[in-house]
Amino acid sequence: MGKNKLKKFAEMETFHNVFQCGAREMVEESPVVAMRGKWHAEYFHNDNPIVLELGCGRGEYTVGLAARYPDKNYIGIDIKGARMWAGAKQAELAGMKNVAFLRTNIEMLTHFFAPNEVAEIWITFPDPQMKKATKRLTSTYFMQRYAQLLQPNGLIHLKTDSPFLYAYTQAMVTENKYPVLVDTSDLYTAEATSDIDEARSLQTHYEHQWLDRGLTIKYLRWELSHCDNLIEPEI
Repeated sequence: MGKNKLKKFAEMETFHNVFQCGAREMVEESPVVAMRGKWHAEYFHNDNPIVLELGCGRGEYTVGLAARYPDKNYIGIDIKGARMWAGAKQAELAGMKNVAFLRTNIEMLTHFFAPNEVAEIWITFPDPQMKKATKRLTSTYFMQRYAQLLQPNGLIHLKTDSPFLYAYTQAMVTENKYPVLVDTSDLYTAEATSDIDEARSLQTHYEHQWLDRGLTIKYLRWELSHCDNLIEPEI
């Protein structure tokens, strides 16, 4: 590991807004497990909705949305701490009280959040994982996990440049009869409405690059209304 990465990891240990549990085998012993069910009371000190960003990378969305929507609490989640450092430091220096970061594997979310503790989940430009469905963050495998921490009819947002992941997620949502609130294959040419304001409110560094190359950004938002007898689409 390079010196720069080591320096970032060491600095993150001092950040008030970062919680870490990188090793799967150590999850039960991790101090952050004690936050389960207590994020409102012990960290945010308010009752505002908690929103997760999965695969947050540098935390551009986590920090950007938190700045635009101070009436919500945002937690960025990723396993790659060297990337997360950027957003965590920005939020720490700005004194943002509605931002936190959790370095862990997404498969382990239920260890850190209690039932009904989360209101929304953002999935921003994930790896489409074309070869293995259970690795896709919009698969039924993950829907079952999200349902264990989301409030009833909690919201899930997908923003992606991948035609494959977009088509797959459309099929998953349709097969399982989830209520679709927004579905657009080209977010930035769609008619401006309040339904897509949040999704269009900021763009990441890489999103700018994709748009400059002529790629379209797809956006889906649906309610996770149930998790029983889910059908995995064949696509």
